Amino acid sequence: MAARAGRELDWDGCFNVRDLGGLPAAGGRRTRPGALVRADNLDGLTEAGWAAVADHGVRTVIDLRNAIDHRPRLPRPEGIGLVRVPVDELAGNVRWWREWGHLEGTPLTWAAYLEYVPKVAASVVREVAAAPPGGVVVHCTAGRDRTGFASFVLLTLAGVAAADIAADYLLSGPNHRRAAAALGHPDQTLEIAEIQTRSGRTATQVVTDTHATFDAAAYLTKAGLPDSAVAAARERLLAPG
Repeated sequence: MAARAGRELDWDGCFNVRDLGGLPAAGGRRTRPGALVRADNLDGLTEAGWAAVADHGVRTVIDLRNAIDHRPRLPRPEGIGLVRVPVDELAGNVRWWREWGHLEGTPLTWAAYLEYVPKVAASVVREVAAAPPGGVVVHCTAGRDRTGFASFVLLTLAGVAAADIAADYLLSGPNHRRAAAALGHPDQTLEIAEIQTRSGRTATQVVTDTHATFDAAAYLTKAGLPDSAVAAARERLLAPG
């Protein structure tokens, strides 16, 4: 298991990878280490990076990007499957960007996903529930926005408190800056901070407010997931009680 510090993982070719295990959850339990990893773009993984993915026990990759964005440097190793939940396509690209694109880079988009595109959350949870034995990694491009939303849904379903979800979300900021510097991309830190400031709420407040009105199990059932799938995903995420 390649790790930098705490839950952060060192996968060569990625910059923003964390195991979501070990977080306090409902009923005195904790999220299960190795069950769920959040990450940025896996396309740049080197051979050593993919070896670290496999060594961590990951057997399923959930890619939240559109298929056209998939440009892997190397093929996935045998034994690691890929499923797609193309968030932008499910949201409806043109309408989504027209109405909510100005909030990109912040958790301000999460409530809009929940209200207008329930199939996004439902699809992510369905794939986690249906995945074969082994760990699941969820990723988009930067591992912050779409991945942040998917992680929020899954951690809330597991009974993780808003404060812990927000604290995890904030870890992506420094990692994103590191990635931008390494790849020669512009640093969006100030731009994102301005968006958040104009909203009148900090990122932590937004996560807390969204969490307070989100009954994950009821929402997913209403979105069409059977109770068995909701329960299977939750139990998969939790360490034995």
